[in-house]
Amino acid sequence: MEILITILSGVLVTVATYLILSKDLLRVILGSAILSHAVHLLLMVMGGLKKGTVPLLGEKPNTYTDAIPQALILTAIVISFAVTAVFLVMAYRMYQETSVGRQALLRGTKDE
Repeated sequence: MEILITILSGVLVTVATYLILSKDLLRVILGSAILSHAVHLLLMVMGGLKKGTVPLLGEKPNTYTDAIPQALILTAIVISFAVTAVFLVMAYRMYQETSVGRQALLRGTKDE
């Protein structure tokens, strides 16, 4: 299962790199969002897919799951959501403030 998620993460990084290198502004924003999802999957795999009980004081379980990778992934999800929202707001403001047409803005060329 871990190998499958690692391969999926690699495919997502490839797709995100392709989208980030394009001239289209919305594709760049979408590529950064996909790249953040790939990092989330990578963090999950690096934390390990272990099964066990919750670590409680007073109990001595044989195996337990570590909560730190889950906390890191949750924090990364919140941060990537905020970054994507800021990117979208900046793109919308750029569209409002400039006299360039929508398609020209997305393509990176001036409207004739």
